[in-house]
Amino acid sequence: MKTKKFTILHSNDMHGDFLAEVQGEKGELIGGLALLSGYVNKVRKEEENVLYVISGDMVQGSLIDSEYKGISTIEIMNYLAPDVVALGNHEFDYGLPHLLFLEKMANFPIVNANLYIKKYFKRLMKPYVIINKAGFDILFTGIITEKVIDSIEQDELIGTLISLEDASAEVGKITDAYKNDDIDLTILLTHIGFESDIQLAKMLKPEWGVDMIIGGHSHTILSEPEKVNNVLIAQAGVGTNQIGRFDIIVDDEKNSIVDYKWQLIQINEKIAERDKALTEYIASFKKEVDRKYNTIVCKFSDKLTHPQREVETSLGNLVADVFAKIAECDIMFVGAGSIRVKELGPSVTLGNIKSCFPYDDSLIRFTITGNYVKKIFAHTMRLENRDGEGECYQVSGGIQAIYNDSTKALESLILRGESITDQQLYKICLQGYHANNSADYLNVTPEELRQSGKPKVVSTSAQGVLEEYLRNHQNIGRKVEGRLVYKN
Repeated sequence: MKTKKFTILHSNDMHGDFLAEVQGEKGELIGGLALLSGYVNKVRKEEENVLYVISGDMVQGSLIDSEYKGISTIEIMNYLAPDVVALGNHEFDYGLPHLLFLEKMANFPIVNANLYIKKYFKRLMKPYVIINKAGFDILFTGIITEKVIDSIEQDELIGTLISLEDASAEVGKITDAYKNDDIDLTILLTHIGFESDIQLAKMLKPEWGVDMIIGGHSHTILSEPEKVNNVLIAQAGVGTNQIGRFDIIVDDEKNSIVDYKWQLIQINEKIAERDKALTEYIASFKKEVDRKYNTIVCKFSDKLTHPQREVETSLGNLVADVFAKIAECDIMFVGAGSIRVKELGPSVTLGNIKSCFPYDDSLIRFTITGNYVKKIFAHTMRLENRDGEGECYQVSGGIQAIYNDSTKALESLILRGESITDQQLYKICLQGYHANNSADYLNVTPEELRQSGKPKVVSTSAQGVLEEYLRNHQNIGRKVEGRLVYKN
């Protein structure tokens, strides 16, 4: 029996989390790419056979990333030198042509098996890569969440086999074609969420020889990997404050993992020294961004927070109220995932606003009947949607929506003290992205949104609206006040 030890380090959903943070009473530095790079470098020196992989969403989430439209991120990732990376949904945020440009910039392979150019039924990206390490061949392929369809919906050239069944079949195609006796280990890098990873693992045929799923998208923190259908499933939360680590023993004859240990490693000064060269490199980007954006726009009466997108938050309430005012609507629905920071204020710089709300989307007002308003709340507030993978919303003032988790029903929906009625007309406002994908996200089709009147684009720049409002309103604040209520 020929066995070999490998160490697989894995990140996901890094979201441009470049800088270390100070935490705790002692002011300990945690996270940031310089400390993460220091740990990866340390492990590469200590262990003989190390692979570092990333399961999507390297970009979007920091001011540095959005200012340079991901170019800074790829340059920094080139410095980290991952062995292989999979696409996440946010890799498409700057548009498909720009993604292809970023892919050409990358000094590492970016794999995806189920994104196709429709007309030619040809895969858009490299579908797999085989890495030879210590005489062992390791096959990697990538699977993207179906949310990628939302980002490129307007591009008729591009399509994807997006269901889990389709994704499973694509894995089968890759392994059937390329998994010969020389392939010792097969790893899927997915960006579909932890629960979907479990479902996908159940669909994989044992003959395909998939050993491991390293996932992303749902920001799941694990104490240990799941094992489903003899496939190990792991994920490493979100950002750069931690990294996943597999130490595995692979049998060359069985082409499988015979022993493993997995840890979620906290990245801090105790475990690694900062990569000084990378610190300086990141600082060169930060200096330019700070010079441009480090001006005070306003001051809040108190710090506003957005700790969890599935529930009502004080920061979410403020953003929704600002947009509702400009849109002159009854209800503003703000995608909770559009708010990219956990807290803001009391002092707010232009850079803070850009980091908080990086999506420069349109705001579109619709007139719909009350039965559709109820349908939207019943869909977005349901328990299954609050799993880290669903699309949740913050809503403007005047609304009180009560959802009963036990009965799985919307119990009450009140607007300015009166119950919403089925045939009454109401003005709602959505970001353009959510309007384009209303059937999936809101359970109301674009045709149903337009049934009672022509929509109106009230702003072409939601980000501009937010910035302008805050410049002209000082010492404002918000509280969590029971706009969204969940009962057991």
